[in-house]
Amino acid sequence: MFKILIVEDDVSIHNVIEELLKRQNYITYNAYSGTEAILLLEKEKYDLIILDLMLPAMNGEEIISKVKDTPIIVLSAKISSDDKVNCLMAGANDYITKPFDSNELLARIEVQLRQNNKSSSPEILKYKNLELLNDNHTLLLNHQKINLTKTEYAILKQLFLNKTQVIAKNKLLDLISIDTEDCDESSLKVHISNIRKKIKKVSDENYIESVWGIGFKMCD
Repeated sequence: MFKILIVEDDVSIHNVIEELLKRQNYITYNAYSGTEAILLLEKEKYDLIILDLMLPAMNGEEIISKVKDTPIIVLSAKISSDDKVNCLMAGANDYITKPFDSNELLARIEVQLRQNNKSSSPEILKYKNLELLNDNHTLLLNHQKINLTKTEYAILKQLFLNKTQVIAKNKLLDLISIDTEDCDESSLKVHISNIRKKIKKVSDENYIESVWGIGFKMCD
């Protein structure tokens, strides 16, 4: 289970991030100032830090300079290219400006966790009686294996991460572009159809719903 430290002094934004991460089964830790973050970092090892820059007592840039071997995603209202470049050059792994998109934040978190490979156990995403295995791109349905292509896995992963929320087609394409580059709006429908056919061989239940004119979601 991944441990993520949220360093954000705005309580409302902090709560939104915390709730978002908890829904994805991440373990969250909270700091509301720079000095509080440093104290927590001295006591505990984290898999990822989500860091605001404008903090009381010690700013985010100072924290970046003190952190070693832990990926940092900066989440800041500072939008200038100089701020972004300075943070990335100082050691931050990624930079997202506020207001942020929840799906984009989750995708970027997953990229950092995957790249740093902090957990030795395979990642498993679950929905109803489906299990999506990260280590070999396999879908388990009622304990029966369904082999997926790289693109099919990327699509299902985003649908699993967003549960019953509708993901617009263009948004889904953006999200899966992290893992695959061979999909456009036309081929997306083909990949979805292929996933359904593979599942149909194991179960008559429909798991992926098409929302006319918008996109796709997992069935309730």
